[in-house]
Amino acid sequence: MSTLPLNISRKAAEHSTLLLLILVVVLFGSLGEGFLTMRNFVNILIQVSGLTIVAAGMTLVLITAGIDLSVGSIMFLAGVVSGKLVDGGLSIWLAMPAILLVGAGMGFVNGLSIVRFRIIPFIVTLATLYMGRGLGLYISETRAVNLPDSFLAIGSLKIMGIPLPVIIMVAVLLVLHLLLTRTPFGRQLYAIGNSRVKSEKAGIRVSSLLLKVYVISGLCAAIGGFVAIAQLGAVSPSFGSQSEFTAIAAAVLGGTSLFGGRGAVFPGTFIGALLIQTIQNGLVIINADPYLYPLITASLIFFIVLIDSRHR
Repeated sequence: MSTLPLNISRKAAEHSTLLLLILVVVLFGSLGEGFLTMRNFVNILIQVSGLTIVAAGMTLVLITAGIDLSVGSIMFLAGVVSGKLVDGGLSIWLAMPAILLVGAGMGFVNGLSIVRFRIIPFIVTLATLYMGRGLGLYISETRAVNLPDSFLAIGSLKIMGIPLPVIIMVAVLLVLHLLLTRTPFGRQLYAIGNSRVKSEKAGIRVSSLLLKVYVISGLCAAIGGFVAIAQLGAVSPSFGSQSEFTAIAAAVLGGTSLFGGRGAVFPGTFIGALLIQTIQNGLVIINADPYLYPLITASLIFFIVLIDSRHR
């Protein structure tokens, strides 16, 4: 009988983010009129779709004990390129390959620098953060890129009553979840995160896998950026700024370890992103001071990481 409280404590620690999400929903539901409505919940899902996609790619990188600080700049660069192409008369769907090429190309540069030149991921992705942001500002001439109405139509498009951004988010989560849980690729990523040296001795092609992981992260950043700008209708010079930290926060809140070897895109990262977006949505509804947003988010991250470290 003495082990029962301990088991309950462990279960609570394992699902602390989900419990906190429920608490946040109840709290804002009692404080803000209109929060507990189906329309608002759908809006939260639409708004969180871009962040979730970016954070899902980040999760794979963190599982390998790496980090990708360039995702925000990739979002910006992909948005600027797609905006310029569409503004030049190209169809949105024809511009999609260019968006994916930008993401994959930036991810390839990151991965190749890490595996070929043995530069630590933090330094490599910090450099490409500035490179991608600078290139995007050069192409846009440091001006906001206004997008045609066809972009906003994509953001508001529904298929069988389900918003397209939510469909794209679910598709990315499903693919990456299956990749992590049902394939040798996923199992090898966890092995690399636990010990790269042992993985190499076991015959795992670590360099090839790491290259693929950073390409996937770049693709997710580009897709997430497309989903986000389709809701905004414009790409400002600050678009995507600090999105890398929000993506890392979502993954960490979802249970992904910054030291590698542990994490899941679903439900983990999705719940973490949903918690962040729900808090921001609730703060808007109750007309809270905007300066409180990052302080509250930072406090939550500290709280969850503290619980996780004590649990471990």
